[in-house]
Amino acid sequence: MAIVPERLKALRLEHKLTQEQLGQMISVTKVSISGYENGNRTPDTDTLNRIADVFHVSTDYLFGRTSRKNPLLLYETDLTEKEEQLLREHLEQLRIKANRL
Repeated sequence: MAIVPERLKALRLEHKLTQEQLGQMISVTKVSISGYENGNRTPDTDTLNRIADVFHVSTDYLFGRTSRKNPLLLYETDLTEKEEQLLREHLEQLRIKANRL
């Protein structure tokens, strides 16, 4: 399975990084980053994990398996949108309550 090239490029631009800067951060060349972004190359597992770490996204997001950059809880990636929203609302209520104490 290959990463979605548009997602990688969008993340890089969102973080205001050049291909060379990103390459230095994940220990690959600018040419490799260009290849990942145009779909001519696929990063190995270690590189993929480094990309995900740099941008604080899941590898599933990079693969296009989810539209969520950061799942609420990494082990809860099978939550429906509604379940995730309810959980976020519950957490917000807990935060409000904790700040009153």
